[in-house]
Amino acid sequence: MGLKRVETTIPGVVLIELNIFNDSRGFFLETHHQKRYAELGIDEIFVQDNHSHSRKGTLRGLHYQLNHAQGKLIYVVRGQIYDVAVDIRRCSPTFGEWTGAVLSDQNKYQIFIPKGFAHGFYVLSETADVIYKCSDLYTPDDEYGIFWADPKINIKWPEKNPILSEKDNQYPNLENVLVEHLPFYP
Repeated sequence: MGLKRVETTIPGVVLIELNIFNDSRGFFLETHHQKRYAELGIDEIFVQDNHSHSRKGTLRGLHYQLNHAQGKLIYVVRGQIYDVAVDIRRCSPTFGEWTGAVLSDQNKYQIFIPKGFAHGFYVLSETADVIYKCSDLYTPDDEYGIFWADPKINIKWPEKNPILSEKDNQYPNLENVLVEHLPFYP
């Protein structure tokens, strides 16, 4: 059995079910294989890996970069998160819509989020270790965000009072972001 691509409610954002080899010792899986992912329609070249460790109730996001837009491949190595992607591409037919999925060390799903989306996640387990690949380097001067509780986007987060960074709690609602600070739909 190979990799399986599972569509979400927003075209381009996909869940990936990995090929897992289990035996009496444990398991083995490939978390990325460029050729096999390209066969699934995910042909991003990833240039940076990040590791985030967070405690229960933490919400990180909603983040994006504009001039150095990042496609992301997210995977949980320990714990469980609720991962969210919001389409912020101007003129996109799904502009302002979101999709979410539970990723965990138990289900071993990945989610691919293409460029042009804001990304965030909420930690459901006591702690979570999240690994994500990015198709461009982190560029602090190009970092933007959308308010996690934007009422028009109306994300169904598991918690209404998450643990947030000061920066994440001060991002604007999508409708208040300057149009030149939003990516354009191709």
